[in-house]
Amino acid sequence: MANSCDISARLKKGNNGPIDYTDAEAEAHAREVGVDPRPRETLEEIDERGAFIRQPNAFIKPFGDEEGDLKAEAGRYAIFWAHGCNWSNRPVIARDILGLQDVIADTTTTHSGETNVYGHGFADQPDHKDPLGGAYFLSEYYNNGNPDFKGRATTPAFVDIKERKTVNNDYHRLSNYIEVQFRPFQPVDAPDLYPVKFRKEIDEFNDWLFPHVNNGHYRMAFCQSWEAYNEAYEDFFESLEKLDQRLATNRFLFGDYITDSDIRLYVTIVRWETWYYRNIGPMKKRVTEYPNLWGYIKELYSIPEFKKYTFFEFDTDKGPGLFADYAARIASQVPYEELWKTDGERKKLSAHPDEIYLRHPEGETYEEYAGAISKTIWNSASQEERNPKNGTLSQDASINPLKGKL
Repeated sequence: MANSCDISARLKKGNNGPIDYTDAEAEAHAREVGVDPRPRETLEEIDERGAFIRQPNAFIKPFGDEEGDLKAEAGRYAIFWAHGCNWSNRPVIARDILGLQDVIADTTTTHSGETNVYGHGFADQPDHKDPLGGAYFLSEYYNNGNPDFKGRATTPAFVDIKERKTVNNDYHRLSNYIEVQFRPFQPVDAPDLYPVKFRKEIDEFNDWLFPHVNNGHYRMAFCQSWEAYNEAYEDFFESLEKLDQRLATNRFLFGDYITDSDIRLYVTIVRWETWYYRNIGPMKKRVTEYPNLWGYIKELYSIPEFKKYTFFEFDTDKGPGLFADYAARIASQVPYEELWKTDGERKKLSAHPDEIYLRHPEGETYEEYAGAISKTIWNSASQEERNPKNGTLSQDASINPLKGKL
């Protein structure tokens, strides 16, 4: 089964038109640079119950101000991301909202070859090479960063383009580093997506959101047992019910202003409604059946930085036979712009209806805003510690703990 975050063979069109990239070419490139085939989730990341337990991130050295931390620097780093990957759309959305496009570069990845044996490549670039660092495969930057790395090279990857190596792939905290450690490079009036006095609540929510919603689709799509499937299925839809209840009285997840958490929820739900549902069998509900969640997602879609990284178009090759699937028959005819247009009603939930971002206090210094970003259990080397059952909240997800504060 294809993993959207690894851009398998179903994506046969690149940013610049049709792609012609054969497995033979990919194999030749791999031999040239010494790249191994990409490990498979369904073989390497399944526990004894048949549940999918996602690999931990390998490059988790933080950005910060302590000795040994990575240092924010303009023009040194690039975000490697994929159109269909919810994890990797997060940092580019945050970057654009914060006005850092000229500070942090980016490159989109595609499949490698027809069957994506070697993972993320650059099929739509001249000679199949990344224009920033000259690699054929994203895994080259992983190997440069750690020659002993044996896992899947995933997006997003924060690559030091001067040294041609991956330095961070921690999607749990990468957007936070962009929000905090890259603050000196942001416009003075840039939005505050990660307010310093509310980081504990935001981090706790994000670490709950990961296993229950962000990774919920993959827990269903990759698991190998009915027990694990049913557990993930019930968990995901129960979580959506709670979020829909929360959004009944909150314009955004924490109140009147968009935070880092809204980016994380949006990128998953938009793909769930338009693509991910295909991989999980019968759905309990479509996103459109959660009235508050649906209105919330449509409002976020109306914001340019969110809309820019929303891709409704997927490969819809028409296969042989009478019963072509929904994507082949109908998807290209869906009037997405009309269906996803917000009616503006959610503004009524806000005390500041025309302002969607919190702003930094006047005169705030970097030192006042900065601080070490918290660690997350989801990068633990222990598969048992990464079990979704450990994703808990001190308060039910249906309740906004910052109601009236943000």
